[in-house]
Amino acid sequence: MSKLLTLTLVAATLTATPAEPAYDVLVFSKTAGFRHDAIPAGIQAVRDLGAANDFTVTATEDAGAFTDLAGYEAVVFLNTTGDVLDDTQQAAFQSYVDGGGGYVGVHSAADTEYDWAYYGRLVGAYFKNHPAIQPATVRTEDRAHPATAHLGPAWTRTDEWYNYRANPRASVHVLQSLDEATYSGGDMGGDHPITWCHPQERGRAFYTGLGHTIESYADPAFRNVLLGGIRYAAGVAQADCRPENGYSALYDGSTAGWSQAGPGGFAEADATLTSQGGLGLLWYSAEELGSYSLKLDWRVTGDSNSGVFVGFPASDDPWSAVNNGYEVQIDATDAPDRTTGSIYGFQAADLAARDAALNPPGSWNTYELLVEGERLRVYLNGVLINDFTSTDPRRSLRQGHVGIQNHGDADVVSFRDIRVKRLSATVEGEACTAGGGVRVVRRASAGGGATLGRLDDGDWAGYERLSAQGATAFTARVRTTGVGGTVEVRAGTRAGPLLGTVAVPGRGGRERYRDVTTTLTGSASGPVHLVFKGRRGELFELDSFTLRYAR
Repeated sequence: MSKLLTLTLVAATLTATPAEPAYDVLVFSKTAGFRHDAIPAGIQAVRDLGAANDFTVTATEDAGAFTDLAGYEAVVFLNTTGDVLDDTQQAAFQSYVDGGGGYVGVHSAADTEYDWAYYGRLVGAYFKNHPAIQPATVRTEDRAHPATAHLGPAWTRTDEWYNYRANPRASVHVLQSLDEATYSGGDMGGDHPITWCHPQERGRAFYTGLGHTIESYADPAFRNVLLGGIRYAAGVAQADCRPENGYSALYDGSTAGWSQAGPGGFAEADATLTSQGGLGLLWYSAEELGSYSLKLDWRVTGDSNSGVFVGFPASDDPWSAVNNGYEVQIDATDAPDRTTGSIYGFQAADLAARDAALNPPGSWNTYELLVEGERLRVYLNGVLINDFTSTDPRRSLRQGHVGIQNHGDADVVSFRDIRVKRLSATVEGEACTAGGGVRVVRRASAGGGATLGRLDDGDWAGYERLSAQGATAFTARVRTTGVGGTVEVRAGTRAGPLLGTVAVPGRGGRERYRDVTTTLTGSASGPVHLVFKGRRGELFELDSFTLRYAR
């Protein structure tokens, strides 16, 4: 056997996608209220999905089945209505789910068990009312979950569209929402979740409001929503279903604010970036981040190589990110500190946790990179797989850019839905990218060895790479050598919306620093600008400042 053939066989063995284990699903369709005529079509659709995807299906309307659910990986409530379980059956079902079982609710599963608080939390929201059956546009909010990864950003279909008694967004992870402007009768104020998921103790819950009509169950796209929900609930496909609020898009179909460093790049189609050529880096040049949660969805082909870089300075050289930042690796096979979930070259992931959370090549995965100070935690599909603290004096996670790698011609990795939740950011005052009247004053006692000094009335400083969006509090470290004054925090430009004002007291001693703090209000976006006000003459010096963002 030739050396080349041996290597080829080894590579094929390493990158083979394992078959999913067979599993069992119970479909429960008992009704104690309205009965949908689509129930038989729904049962047959799930049977068809099982035959094609290696799971067995048992259909029943006998609630007595709930006293022994140990043989099932998921239970589907298919258009159930009313009070369908007695107290004993409820207790058995709660124990089943909390112990690791899966729940799938379809359409009027939300019109079920109104007097059982646990079920209300499990389904996520109760039915309120509905308008007439009509077409509407469904917006896909999560395109990595196995139930929705096959869909585009928008999907127009005909169904019966439920309004719910409360918006579940705060306690579930929303996968799809309705665009209330595209149909009549929506009454949830424009934020109208329709499909969602969430962890439930050791188990998993999935619900979709779709599925009223018989025709739905012949629709391949809807069948794939059902299949993905079942696979997630059964634990054979992984997804991050933790509630997600307060994130803003860095990439969701537009590369505005991004810059390519080095050769190669990313092809863009269907709001998806796919690597090509290399070695290079697509980095978010519009903003530096401090403490934040970065989430992104990724899919790898075979044993391809890529990574997500954090904490590096602005540069057109992709090697600057390698040498000054940290890479969270994406690579199916390599040394432990250089494979998926590792901090490349520094710390391996928890391999057992990583392997249990990882979807195979060809499937979508979700990273959360949680950066707080010098600590970097990596979550894969909602599971913590790496907890790293930077101690390298040449690198710091406290401030820097983020980017995604295009590694080489043979490496094909795709990214979707890159979003960030800013927690806080600390910036040296002298790090402004624009200004009027301000000067850098060298001070050995200051952070970074300098301050923004000799400030006079009307002077201003702009910070192009620091976003005001979502900022709720401002703290400045000041040196009060002058008469004092105020700092205005504005968004977009020096004359932009005023978010807040903080007073700086007068003289406090030449080497005395103090913190002054104010809350910020409003929802303006754009780069942060500081405007300094007071009587004529030197006011104070600004050493550094911190923005805190809504959590």
